[in-house]
Amino acid sequence: MTEQREYRMVVKGMTCGHCAATVKKAAENVPGVLRAEIDFESGHAVIKGERGMDPRQVVSAIQGAGYLAELKGDENFRPEQGTVRDSPSIPADKQNGVDADLIIIGGGSAGFAAAIRGDELGAKVIMINTGTLGGTCVNAGCVPSKTLIRAAEAHHRASSSRFAGIESFSRVSDFAAIIREKDELVASLRQTKYADVLAAYGNIRLIEGRARFTAPDTLAVDGRVLRAPRIIVATGSRPWIPPIPGLREADPLTSTTAFELDRLPGSVIVLGGRYIALECAQMLARLGARVTVLQRGGHLLPDEDEDLTEALAAYLRDDGLVVETSVSVERVSREQGGIAVHARIGGEEKIFSAERILCATGRRPVTEDMGLENAGVTLAADGRIMVDDHLRTSGSGVYAAGDVNGEPAFVYTAAYEGRLAADNALGENRLKRDYTVLPWVIFTDPQVAGVGINEKEAARLGVAVAVSKLDLFKVPRALAARDTRGFIKLIKERGSDRILGARALAPEGGEQIMEAALAIRYGIGAAEIAAMFHPYLTQGEGIKLCAQGFTRDTGKLSCCSA
Repeated sequence: MTEQREYRMVVKGMTCGHCAATVKKAAENVPGVLRAEIDFESGHAVIKGERGMDPRQVVSAIQGAGYLAELKGDENFRPEQGTVRDSPSIPADKQNGVDADLIIIGGGSAGFAAAIRGDELGAKVIMINTGTLGGTCVNAGCVPSKTLIRAAEAHHRASSSRFAGIESFSRVSDFAAIIREKDELVASLRQTKYADVLAAYGNIRLIEGRARFTAPDTLAVDGRVLRAPRIIVATGSRPWIPPIPGLREADPLTSTTAFELDRLPGSVIVLGGRYIALECAQMLARLGARVTVLQRGGHLLPDEDEDLTEALAAYLRDDGLVVETSVSVERVSREQGGIAVHARIGGEEKIFSAERILCATGRRPVTEDMGLENAGVTLAADGRIMVDDHLRTSGSGVYAAGDVNGEPAFVYTAAYEGRLAADNALGENRLKRDYTVLPWVIFTDPQVAGVGINEKEAARLGVAVAVSKLDLFKVPRALAARDTRGFIKLIKERGSDRILGARALAPEGGEQIMEAALAIRYGIGAAEIAAMFHPYLTQGEGIKLCAQGFTRDTGKLSCCSA
């Protein structure tokens, strides 16, 4: 255990979190300094160092960074011994009447990113979390879904005869074992990527409890009062059950509870036709359930171009799924051995029966019973928090980050918003949210990946575009892998070389889309992509060939043509 001494200083000239970070870096570069805790609002600094460290060197280092520093006299502080973690930085200076510089409500991706950024900026941070630590992604979203999708894919490949041109399916023999393995992975990642990470930051304090605003800067947490000048709401979202008569009484599964089943249903009706619905539907079908997808719109993924959605629907039907579109669900009823969905398709009444029903009709922000009205925070009709480009709410000093703000609801955008909200809350509100180049992936097989605009959106915006579409049977890697399902599409501005969007319907579409995203972000034109070296027999070569398609007939090129 490292023996240490603690010194307190007054630092003048700091105006924001960046200033505090600069002072922190200068102090921690001094030999013997173990940790520096800087509070730019109060102008106080706590320096923890090894016995024998000269605090006057710290003063000189801070002054060398452009700030005035003064070591407090013996009458103002008492040196303490112990380890760095033995001297918690919270509660903050009670002379200011606050418990922390920043309070974060929520322990998911956005909350963690905000807390870590706050620590990096030298702030004292409290994170308030209710329920399981880690939020949706690790517990009930990305991690469990992609783990089960991979298990379903492995079972499907082992039990089908796709390459012989004949499809046959079998039911997975031990579904409960797959769920146990998923649970083990989730528990491991929750510990190593959340609990252990939190413990590594000395300026972050975790409080378990339910927070409710009583004022813009004040929270009641299970009978306890906490105050901070800045608060970030990062409470995420949860699955939404639409108000269809009889649906709740039918005990519907959601994307959360479907991943908790210990027995695979014999048949499932999936309500919805977007990301979560399609991933879950194909996963369950490949594990051996009979699956029917009921989509309200005229196409799956209604925001996408019809050539993509129709091709994807055909591949899902090849996997044995029943896919119905333009479905108006009127009611749900229980029947012996399961449920019945009473619907209309094109004016014709139809009844669909199954053992279980899975509701994948979207998510809604978690904002109820938080006293947000006491903080002056405005909500939209669907419960999401209204924020500006800086992630500020209408409440003074209150910010919001992640799914609680609505779309886009990805784990990586939640983390981005958490960090941005902390920067703005502790700084000068200079950073703006920017989603002009946002790549996304749907983990069906084949995958659907995109970035930028598609043809449908270009037409809506009145933008004239040129399109290059490359079927995967023209990609040598796909031929060698004996899987030529799908295509790649690049969309560029007509009359220029500027790429505006890309779509990939391909077994590894998620791995291909980043090249197009970087091209859009950094202005790399289609001609430059077409001229770049791409390793032969890689999926990435498909992007090069598609770029060449703007000016050349790729069907007349040899395998290694430049």
